[in-house]
Amino acid sequence: MVVDPGQLRLLALIERHGSLTAAAHALQLTPAAVTQQVVKAERDWQVPLVIRGPRGATLTAAGALLASHGRTVEEASEKAGAELAALLGHLSLRLRIGTFQAAALHLLPSALTALRHRHPDADVSVVDVVSGRGADEISAGRLDVAIVASWGKPLAPSPHLRAHPLLLDPMVVVLPDDHPLATGQPANTELHLKQLRDESWVSIMAGHAAREQFHNAAREAGFTPTVRFETESYDVAQALVGTGSAVALVSRLALTHAPGTAHRELARPRPHRQLYAVTKTDASLTPLADMLIDLLRDVAHDITATWEAPLQGEEQRSSKSPHERLHGRALPPGQQGPDSSPDEPGSSYTDS
Repeated sequence: MVVDPGQLRLLALIERHGSLTAAAHALQLTPAAVTQQVVKAERDWQVPLVIRGPRGATLTAAGALLASHGRTVEEASEKAGAELAALLGHLSLRLRIGTFQAAALHLLPSALTALRHRHPDADVSVVDVVSGRGADEISAGRLDVAIVASWGKPLAPSPHLRAHPLLLDPMVVVLPDDHPLATGQPANTELHLKQLRDESWVSIMAGHAAREQFHNAAREAGFTPTVRFETESYDVAQALVGTGSAVALVSRLALTHAPGTAHRELARPRPHRQLYAVTKTDASLTPLADMLIDLLRDVAHDITATWEAPLQGEEQRSSKSPHERLHGRALPPGQQGPDSSPDEPGSSYTDS
């Protein structure tokens, strides 16, 4: 015989309240529906369970026996409900974030500060995750939000995941600060890649999407780049440029303003990477995820507005010699860019 826990609980309620009507009220059912359930229970158990009288209802010996187990079911149900409510309350305040370094430096701090003001009891954690692993970490349930980057084409996650666009991060050219293209024209002059066709390049390691994007852009500009240095770090790339040995294509978000370097914007259409926040399609158990994404978009909007504003002070910074930059006054506050070392040993240059 298959035991229906609902029948056990019904009998416990009839015993407690002494009538079918009161039991129906407790179950939010009609008296007729409860009567039908009693009839079905007696048919299933093949024994009378309830004695109906003018002053209510009492249980037979068999009904009382089953009702004792019904009380256990009811207690377990109440405990389960309380524990679930506590769990959902915890989940509603928990937010596990994965991100690569440039986003952690420039997108997350302001967004997390605002989130803390709104929810000071939020349980927030942040871990380094390379872009190629972010969606997998969400699918596995180890993260609630992953900030990732995609090069040259929109991110297309699995159907159970959702990609929320955050920021279009353009590539810029990083030059030695005594390079003719850095000293011979205003700092807001946009360059064309074909102007750099004869340069030596610091490039990312082969096999990464950003390397493919770089070669495609060079091919469209009519040349094959001479790659002298390969690295997995934007920080290393810019440091090498500062030696005067090469030029590099670097994400705008990851600029460090390394000593001995200047950067110039590229003429449109320019290569870029698109930053996304990846979540589960159904994020109802983590309401803070949607709030964080809204805050990240606000920060991204501010960053984009700053990039689009006229450059100030770049000409002065570019005209300084390497000696002046190294031994003169310190760079102004806010000019120090992110330390774009890899997210983890062996991680991608492109996640700086």
